Amino acid sequence: MDVTMVSGYFLALLVGVSLGLIGSGGSILTVPILVYILTVNPVLATAYSLFVVGSTALVGGLRNAFQKNVDFSIVWVFGIPSLIAAYLVRAFVIPAIPDVVFSVSSFIITKSLLLMVLFAVVMLTASVRMIRSGQTDTLAANVEISYTKLVVLGVFIGVLAGAVGAGGGFLIIPALVFIAHMPMKKAVGTSLFIIAIQSLAGFMGDVGQAEINWPFLLLFSLMSVIGIFIGIGLSKKIPGESLKKGFGWFVLAMGIYILVKEIFI
Repeated sequence: MDVTMVSGYFLALLVGVSLGLIGSGGSILTVPILVYILTVNPVLATAYSLFVVGSTALVGGLRNAFQKNVDFSIVWVFGIPSLIAAYLVRAFVIPAIPDVVFSVSSFIITKSLLLMVLFAVVMLTASVRMIRSGQTDTLAANVEISYTKLVVLGVFIGVLAGAVGAGGGFLIIPALVFIAHMPMKKAVGTSLFIIAIQSLAGFMGDVGQAEINWPFLLLFSLMSVIGIFIGIGLSKKIPGESLKKGFGWFVLAMGIYILVKEIFI
């Protein structure tokens, strides 16, 4: 095993640590690691990301369920529309996009470029949400539950997850806090379960359509699962909001880097 692969597996730990600490950010790390460190094709990387993040989030979600930090009534209301949308996007929409989406003279937009730029935009959105989270989370107590809004958001986040391989925790957690009137700790645990079912459903849309390197994917996922236990342990010692803001600035920098690399380099 060469140095690059060892580095990739080590970085997989950080994917799990992120999910364990703040309940989101797994896919934001997974896709760049797969594409830029392990040179996986971007389209395949989004599929791999769904499996890695889904399986890791499932382990974290089960652990939170045993601690009674998961609201399963919200999981079904939010998660079922989300998983259906994620599966449909991966199974039908992504395969239907041509390898060359648009071209004029020497300017060419490929499917891989489109997905990476879209992913970078998601990263920038996530970073702003994480950086500003401390200013808004205290408003949760003044918001009533709207199941209609939860269903609509579930569909939207499922489409996002299917398109770019992102679990959408940075959107799910605020939705649970503001719309479902849920305390932060329970929102994180519930979010992990929603991320798990929508991500794994999205990945099922790729099975049979993509050549999957199962030994690599399973080992990468195992490292991420180990990481989530590390993250859960650290979450008891590190203030969550301070960590989230720091991670937000890191995600902002990564999003800008991806945009510059994909468009200008």
